[in-house]
Amino acid sequence: MDALAVILERPERLALTRLPLTEAGAADAVVAIAWSGISTGTERLLWSGRMPAFPGMGYPLVPGYESVGTVAWAGPESGLRTGETVFVPGARCFGEVRGLFGGAASHLVVPGARLVPVSPALGERACLIALAATAYRALSGVTPGEPALIVGHGVLGRLLARLTRAAGGQPVVWETSPVRRDGEFGYPVLAPGEDPQGAYATITDASGDASGLDTLIARLAPGGEIVLAGFYEAPLAFAFPPAFLREARIRVSAEFKPGDLAAVTALITGGRLSLDGLITHRLPAARAEEAYRTAFGDPACLKMILDWRACS
Repeated sequence: MDALAVILERPERLALTRLPLTEAGAADAVVAIAWSGISTGTERLLWSGRMPAFPGMGYPLVPGYESVGTVAWAGPESGLRTGETVFVPGARCFGEVRGLFGGAASHLVVPGARLVPVSPALGERACLIALAATAYRALSGVTPGEPALIVGHGVLGRLLARLTRAAGGQPVVWETSPVRRDGEFGYPVLAPGEDPQGAYATITDASGDASGLDTLIARLAPGGEIVLAGFYEAPLAFAFPPAFLREARIRVSAEFKPGDLAAVTALITGGRLSLDGLITHRLPAARAEEAYRTAFGDPACLKMILDWRACS
């Protein structure tokens, strides 16, 4: 069996090519992908060639860890059944072509244990479950009724704000792009210099900007925590005295885990977390190169979705 897949052959060189798939075993499922999302964090770095050293890194590679599809075949030990709608957090089923993270293809062979059954009613929005799980893992110390600062108003920042509200907190978001500040969100979205708040017990940085730590430490309450939830290509550094005076805590929030996926899936199913209004752009998979350039170059593009349904 083969699949049509996005291949990053080298930085800024993308092809849509058929690749043979690893043979499915008894614990695997074959998934026909309907939609996949493009990450403006890690995938942007892969696209530009600026990705720091990372396990599995190297070209050519198949990117993508935000895919949704239907189980076309389920192995007897997979725990799934044919016809189920599942979220796929990436795959490694392309032989010598690296899967980092391997989800941008028309069909995937994936261990059943890695797949997350989702409601078919979510449709393309189910691609956002990976970012929702990432936001859930980063969420820290929400105190009901208290303000919490979130830096960056892309999809990850918006999900952090929604989860903060669901936990009873009061999110405040900093965003430098006027396009991403425009709108009504149920919480303030401000340019950093416009925020009158004195200090925050929790600051979650979803910007990926390695140069902003000193600014964040200056707005941290004594004993407060800064959570680094973005992916940073440059080394991080900060002036020690202000951090010392505040006894600042700095935590790195890494890749989501299965428990995070289960938690956000329950929140979505229970109506406590909405994924509405976060997908702004869609293109058929046949126009993948255009889709990647738009996702990384247009500030109005929060989330680009590739539609694989016409691919066989």
